[in-house]
Amino acid sequence: MWHFWKHFFTITRHRHKVIYHCMRCGILWQGLRHDLSKYSPTEFFPGARFYMGDRSPTEAERRTYGCSKAWMHHKGRNRHHFEYWVDYNIVTRRSEPVEMPLKYVKEMFCDRVAAGKIYLGEKYTNNNPIEYFENGNAKNSMHPKTAKLLEGWLRMLQKDGEKKTFAYIKSLR
Repeated sequence: MWHFWKHFFTITRHRHKVIYHCMRCGILWQGLRHDLSKYSPTEFFPGARFYMGDRSPTEAERRTYGCSKAWMHHKGRNRHHFEYWVDYNIVTRRSEPVEMPLKYVKEMFCDRVAAGKIYLGEKYTNNNPIEYFENGNAKNSMHPKTAKLLEGWLRMLQKDGEKKTFAYIKSLR
């Protein structure tokens, strides 16, 4: 079953939430460009087809096909995803995470907070982003400095709330 409009409204609500958070972090221009690739046919149509409402449709696409072409397209075009920042290391001869520039870590933080708010709705608390981070595997797949920075901000959000955390992140250059 295709859920064209539900998917459209979900990704648009999420994007608008990220724009607002990015504005609070001093990176409005990045917020305005956030996730525009989700409206491309490569990402939008699988998203509408596998729409679930409470989590990313890429999970259902992976279960069906063994991989998500929409996700591969998305992570290759959006620098706020740590998966974008993987490159071949000529010394180790392996693909390894690269430290993310600060502005993209800021956007990643905004994206994660907004995703929690959209998918959890009224159940969202400032504990959710750090819990999601701790329960996932992202920390082990990111460059250690990037993971430490993001984790610090997520803990600050949990402890001190949005106002203080967004102001602090905005102050960083």
